Amino acid sequence: MNRDEFLIHDLPDPEAARRFLDQLTREHPTHRAKLQSKEGLFSDVLTLVSFSPLLAATLLQNPDYIWWLNRKRSEYGIRRKEDLLESLARFSLTNSQLDAQTLFARFRRRELLRIYLRDIRRLATVSEVTEEISNLADAILESALDLARREMDNRFGSPQQTDEKGRSVPSHICVAALGKLGSCELNYSSDIDLIFLYSKDGKTSGSGTRGSVTNREYFVKLVEFATKLIGQSAGEGAAYRVDLRLRPHGSLGALAMSVSDTVRYYETEARDWERQVMIRSRGCAGEVSLFREFFAQIENVVFSTTETVDSALANVRRSKEQINLENVNRRGYDVKLGRGGIREIEFLAQALQLAYGGDDRWVRSPHTLVSLARLADRHHLGDTDLTDLSSAYEFLRRTEHVLQMENGLQTHVVPDNAEKRDVVAKRVMFPSIGDFEARLEQHTGNVNRIFSSVFGEPASTESEPETTAADTPSSQERARSHILDSIEKSEFRFRPTAKNVALLDRLTNLSPHFAAMLAANPHLANELPDPDKTGTEHDYMQSMLAAVEKTPAFGARLSAMRRLWSRFLLEIVVLDLFERITIGEARRLQTLLAEASIAAALKCVRDEIGAKLNINDCPLDLAVLALGKLGGRGLDYGSDLDLILVFDDTKPIPTGETHSEYYSRAAELFVSSLSSMTRDGNLYRVDLRLRPYGSKGLSTISSEAFLGYMRETAVVWEMLAFVKLRAVGGESDRGNTIETESRRIIHSRATNLAPNELRDETRRVRLALEKQRARSPRGSEIDIKYGEGGMLDIYFAMRFLQLRDSVADNPDDRSTSSMLTQLRSRGSLTESDFAELSASYEFLSTLDHTLRLTVGRTTRVPLGNRTAIETIATRMKFASVQSLLEALTFQRLAVRAVFERIVGK
Repeated sequence: MNRDEFLIHDLPDPEAARRFLDQLTREHPTHRAKLQSKEGLFSDVLTLVSFSPLLAATLLQNPDYIWWLNRKRSEYGIRRKEDLLESLARFSLTNSQLDAQTLFARFRRRELLRIYLRDIRRLATVSEVTEEISNLADAILESALDLARREMDNRFGSPQQTDEKGRSVPSHICVAALGKLGSCELNYSSDIDLIFLYSKDGKTSGSGTRGSVTNREYFVKLVEFATKLIGQSAGEGAAYRVDLRLRPHGSLGALAMSVSDTVRYYETEARDWERQVMIRSRGCAGEVSLFREFFAQIENVVFSTTETVDSALANVRRSKEQINLENVNRRGYDVKLGRGGIREIEFLAQALQLAYGGDDRWVRSPHTLVSLARLADRHHLGDTDLTDLSSAYEFLRRTEHVLQMENGLQTHVVPDNAEKRDVVAKRVMFPSIGDFEARLEQHTGNVNRIFSSVFGEPASTESEPETTAADTPSSQERARSHILDSIEKSEFRFRPTAKNVALLDRLTNLSPHFAAMLAANPHLANELPDPDKTGTEHDYMQSMLAAVEKTPAFGARLSAMRRLWSRFLLEIVVLDLFERITIGEARRLQTLLAEASIAAALKCVRDEIGAKLNINDCPLDLAVLALGKLGGRGLDYGSDLDLILVFDDTKPIPTGETHSEYYSRAAELFVSSLSSMTRDGNLYRVDLRLRPYGSKGLSTISSEAFLGYMRETAVVWEMLAFVKLRAVGGESDRGNTIETESRRIIHSRATNLAPNELRDETRRVRLALEKQRARSPRGSEIDIKYGEGGMLDIYFAMRFLQLRDSVADNPDDRSTSSMLTQLRSRGSLTESDFAELSASYEFLSTLDHTLRLTVGRTTRVPLGNRTAIETIATRMKFASVQSLLEALTFQRLAVRAVFERIVGK
């Protein structure tokens, strides 16, 4: 065995190391020869590439990094933010030809070589590794903020504010980190959760090229620019994925807020889970003293002296129950969200901090391991529990690092494929799968045991933080003042009349959710419709396409789409609130608006790709197909767009890429066009998870591959979903063909299934969703979608009958009511079952729509919010809340009885 093989033989993935050496020899023979003479460095490089194909590609693209690594690999200790800023400044000087986005991405990738080598050589603890990864993010954020500040000063002059003595002084901004970056526990591939605070309102000096603007506008534009520098790819991937959704008012809120406004939000409007998030927060860039000023004012809100142990546990449990620990078809164990995973450790620590931190500042540390140790010091955790939790945290984070650094992806799932799991086991330093799995089971079992002892039986959870109905604002005065305050602070002149002020009052009274949207978009106050006038229906398609035609710049087009979309949506909301349109009409208009938005997004994508390739008529043979509410032409407020993107691989593309590569890039741009956050908000959450092969599949798929999947691979639960497939955009001819052929395949396959197989699988999937997602965090809320007797009972029973009896949707009316009528006509539903389901669906569907309109995106009836539940009862024409709840109970019992008759055993 030669020396190379001796060094390679015992690596976790020896083939990866051999491929790297072969490629290095072919492409960089001088570097290869030089490396051969440095055995220690040679061993380190081979180890790195065996652990991470991502870093192997980095070294092949930048072989000079090998010699930089040689100088740095013997360094010990954690590099501070200041050290990394100096390194970044030197890197900028030697790479001055690079744009800022590429510079930041390359610098981060280079630094990860050094950090990950220390990690896999066990030269640093997990806490030291994550602290250094966090310091790296801080340095890049600081540099991006500095660049953005200089750019905004050139445009508008410097921001100014008035001090206590009436003097004009500079205004400052601070980046506040939340989550893992907030606690200095960042992963290799984490999103970075940020909020931006500026010191005070005022105006800029006006010495720039574009004159003076308000401080609010200046800092919002600064945030846009800074997040673009680090969060937008310039060809080599972005440095970080930036998530601003945890800011006040979420995706509807301003990108930057003054300290005083932010304090007021957390004191008066923030929900329990938002305050919980602030446990792990800190200033990480900019004027960090601003964060200290801000947090000093809200600390007693986060850690309340009146908090009881029971309420603290309930609040954290509610937050945890908004996270989806598992889905129906997940493969592999999730070290973050799975039973006994990292999230249980984090939430356990946060619950105890909330319970005891009001009276004891010592336990308030944002760092998970530090907080656990301090809780044990105060005897809120036993010593054995502390040891078990700390050991599990170390093991699970090491495993998470290995998973993420393989390809630089934000993954937390240990694969169930034996070969892949064996590689993971070796990278985590276990000789065999069996040893690794035994340790994984031991640690997760310990975590779950301790978690259960604190919280009781671990609860199932939701996929993402949705609007928690009981926590929605219930104060008319607070909501209205927030709207008027935002309008007054904006640069838009509001023209108050008795009618539009009354309209604002009604919007505030009935829908705090959309009142917040208006507060975030105050310029729309003058464009709200007069509900007493019957106007001509908008041509959404023509209007949205015309909006993007007006400017060639991609970013400007996204802003134009969002401004127009917000105006159209609020028009629908106002007409809905004043009952000038029916619920069905509101959903029809929202469906048309979504289809127009998809068309506009596709045009933006086509033109953007064409501009980059210098092609006037760039091909984009992409069909957009929808499932869920959009597929059924029943889109409602807050609905996701469940989409499948299918391309034609028979037509040539203008690059040297494969069709999959070309259309994957197009898909990324398309999703970004619809869902990315700009200062004007976002349009929709786009969900591609129902695509063939789920999260393991590519974001786009060819027509033939999709139909092949439908014929050969799709399982029963996918057939139940895909029976509602509808072409909604893009290449309409191919989309319609795929839709028709998919439906034919599904119905054909379903008729060949044994009736018991289809029935049993339908029941299994439905009840699995109920178990995972319906349990109320308070034990008292009613989930009208996932809960027993909820809308999913109706959907699953109906789709089972559709497939069993081969009843296709009416192309002109895909609604649930229409399908129930067809099923009765075909004899699939008895008259009594039809009557029960039709009446119950009408009731539940109306309640669902009213919740979305008045409370926001939730499936739970807000029993704890008296104002909201009374508003809902009144809008649904019930004499009292009690009458509404009695009707709800009756309808749910009726639905579950019919469901059991149809798919019961």
